[in-house]
Amino acid sequence: MPVEPPASVWDFPPVAVAGASDVVAAGADLEPGTVLAAYRRGLFPMPDSHGPLLWWSPVNRGVIEVEGFSPSRSLRRARQRFEIRVNTAFDQVIRACADPRRPGSWIDADIIASYTRLHRMGWVHSVEAWDGDELAGGLYGVAIGGLFAGESMFHRKTDGSKAAVAGLVELLSDKYAPDRVLDIQWVTNHLATLGAVAIPREHYIRRIERALELPLPEAFS
Repeated sequence: MPVEPPASVWDFPPVAVAGASDVVAAGADLEPGTVLAAYRRGLFPMPDSHGPLLWWSPVNRGVIEVEGFSPSRSLRRARQRFEIRVNTAFDQVIRACADPRRPGSWIDADIIASYTRLHRMGWVHSVEAWDGDELAGGLYGVAIGGLFAGESMFHRKTDGSKAAVAGLVELLSDKYAPDRVLDIQWVTNHLATLGAVAIPREHYIRRIERALELPLPEAFS
């Protein structure tokens, strides 16, 4: 079971204060208690290279619905090509996601250190797609009760990241699936092909209030 860290010294405002902006707050720190408190309030951190750490809660939040998930034929084929493993190569996954050569790379050394610490405490997990003994792709994210907040994904082989997403949905598909929340922050064109949809921020907040009360999926317990 995850180890609960000391409470944060910071108090995040309600996400409604952001109005039409996706940014709710700036500053604070990346201590375990702070990061977990943020996710429980519907926020996540993302650095700004030109200013303080920013805490985001998108007006239109990207999610993948676990209940009734219907993968496309290409996604089913991708999933069948790879073996899905959990937490066997976390350090490799987060560093691959942080590769500065990737377009839009935002994961810096402080984020890596924070989420690695949370991984060691049982809160952050990697879902990996393996082709034999080769890591083909994967993702990492924060699991709190019935919320899995995906942070980033990568691939080294075609469809490796797709397979990891499909594998994650499988891991979340238990009797609590209707109330679980798979958060992917924003809907991109790529994520839309995997079934991602956008829901209003206030709807997202109501959903995680219920999700946080659920037990962790067995794979992350």
